[in-house]
Amino acid sequence: MNIFFDKLQQPAYLKMNYRLILPPENLKPFVRYFWVLENSGVANSTVTFSPLADGCPGIMYQQPDKGTFFLEEDNKQLASIFLYGQTIQPVKMVLTGKVNTVGICLQPHALQSVFGIDAHELTGTCVDLGLVQHKKERVLQEKLLAAASVEEQINLISASLLKAAEQHSDKQDAITSFAFTEITRGKGDISFAELQKQLQLSERTLERRFKQSIGISAKLFSRICRFQESLNQLRKNNYDKLSDIAYENGYADQSHFIRSFKEFTGVSPFDYHKQLKEVAENFPAHKTHNK
Repeated sequence: MNIFFDKLQQPAYLKMNYRLILPPENLKPFVRYFWVLENSGVANSTVTFSPLADGCPGIMYQQPDKGTFFLEEDNKQLASIFLYGQTIQPVKMVLTGKVNTVGICLQPHALQSVFGIDAHELTGTCVDLGLVQHKKERVLQEKLLAAASVEEQINLISASLLKAAEQHSDKQDAITSFAFTEITRGKGDISFAELQKQLQLSERTLERRFKQSIGISAKLFSRICRFQESLNQLRKNNYDKLSDIAYENGYADQSHFIRSFKEFTGVSPFDYHKQLKEVAENFPAHKTHNK
């Protein structure tokens, strides 16, 4: 999950610590990376998480004795550890309390290959992880509460994911895996007619299988890949004009790029970049660690 932290209400002396942790080799088929977000003190905070479409489902865990997640739109409280599907439109989650959050960005196919569920069922929503786990794994939350460190929490979640993946190894769809690999390699710029010919599948069959495995259509997945490329370019200031980003990422023109960007973020590229600068002051440079 790519997340934009667009509101931080906390004392100025408190800094947010955000870091990425790469998974061990045996987890890489199912996990892209772990991320950890913590604040440096004991004071309460209010943080608004704005998940952005990145083509991946995931898991988020917040220690319930330290803070609570709510969906901003309806003030619905979320489980302390929840599984979410594909993000396809702007959504806001508010965390109140001390920030002590662990996130897992899963591979696009993980809802099917790890949990054995139709990925489309969780598109645009989330569910208490305990409701989709095997009965023997429902003690995970108790173990997480007793864990002495973030690293121990990540190890517990990793072990749970590996067990789940072993139980659903027959659910992995090789054809869909090939399709999303090709779309990702092309950064969203791909001929679907050629892809269907390679797979010997009709458009309807490809879309049905892609939705079951990934949660969205292959064409929407390709649009998200293109959006992510433009987002990364915007974040890195790797452009002179917005039209540069538009043309380099296959958009028809600058207006097309802006419309697509607003669809996935809710704001224009200009406003996003402006807010990004403001929020960045609250975060030290994050580090990437291997597990």
